[in-house]
Amino acid sequence: MLTDLLKKIRENPQLYKEGMTKKNRNPETIDKILSLDKEYRGNLSEVEFLRAHLNELSQNAKFSQDHLEQARATKQRIKDLEKELTPIENELDKLLYQIPNIPLPDVPVGKDETENKVLREVGKKPKFKFEPKDYLTLTEDKWIDTKRAAKVAGTRFGYLKNEAVLLEYALVRWVMHFLKEKGFIPVVPPAFISSKAMKGMGYVDSEKDLAERYYFPQDDLFLIGTAEQAIGPMHMDEILEEKNLPLRYIAFSPCFRREAGSYGKDTKGIWRVHYFEKLEMFIFCTPEQSEKELQLILSIEEELMQKLGVPYRVIQLCTGDLSNPSAKSFDIEAWLPSQNRYGETHSCSNCTDFQSRRLNIRYRSKNGLRLVHTLNGTAFAIGRILVAIIENYQQEDGSIKIPEILKQYL
Repeated sequence: MLTDLLKKIRENPQLYKEGMTKKNRNPETIDKILSLDKEYRGNLSEVEFLRAHLNELSQNAKFSQDHLEQARATKQRIKDLEKELTPIENELDKLLYQIPNIPLPDVPVGKDETENKVLREVGKKPKFKFEPKDYLTLTEDKWIDTKRAAKVAGTRFGYLKNEAVLLEYALVRWVMHFLKEKGFIPVVPPAFISSKAMKGMGYVDSEKDLAERYYFPQDDLFLIGTAEQAIGPMHMDEILEEKNLPLRYIAFSPCFRREAGSYGKDTKGIWRVHYFEKLEMFIFCTPEQSEKELQLILSIEEELMQKLGVPYRVIQLCTGDLSNPSAKSFDIEAWLPSQNRYGETHSCSNCTDFQSRRLNIRYRSKNGLRLVHTLNGTAFAIGRILVAIIENYQQEDGSIKIPEILKQYL
């Protein structure tokens, strides 16, 4: 059971009710939790009292037949109460896992993505002397082959070919080198994680969440939807040392998503697919460091986009658009000339102690053991950043210019 979370809810139920309301969740769940908690603690208190009474009876030097009957009745009552405790505890546990991370105070309140806040636009949008083409028109069959992928694997898959493959690994080499210089540890994580690890990360708490995952029941394993889901559990059930924090990772991994509920939305090409590869930042830090680390991740995402020469804008997500684990998030959207709009290429989030509480990741501080804070952020989602490069660097003859920063890695 998430006893630490339960304690916080007891101490300040109104905070959690307000936080759930801001995230479009039903705040009545908090009342249900408190009611079950009261019932559970009442039963538990009676069990403890009866055990103490049973202990007194057993230590009585003049143990009579009457004492024997009392002991039998007490043992039976304890058994009955313990049977009642189990379903209450299970229901309490289930409800606690449905509580999302509470938004931080400086997150704008809003019902959904339409109320997200645009913070800034950066970079000059390219001015073409011709009608810009979309990335598939420019590269279909030569660089990106979705027709043959559909023949082999069905919709929402693609083959990357020729220079697109070289560009992918140039991006990987550049980002790994760039972030290693900034103190990040390069990692290639497993593509499968256990249900315990996925539950700990907070991505299978609802039917909607589960519908997005690929799950193999015979192995009790999930395919990861992002490297974040595999990096967070690396330190599950560990105690980190404060002197080693922040602990920063840059991971390269495949990502698998069902994209449930997004039929008809960006389904053509490689923008919204079931499988792609991504470079992801992940940080473990102290609560006092987490806001600064979130700003670090965002600044790195912006620096990468600026060095790549792709125009973008920064969005702060409102409360109603935050994921379950996130207490504060930003998105970066790249300019897509053929559509005359921005499209999301990056996100970064401060998950505070939401994931570490579930995964039991703590650190040793001067004041004892405390939960770490976890943060994540996209360096590059390969497919989407390839789209942004192709569209922004297209030439009138249909060729694609290579961003200057990548030439040394090709």
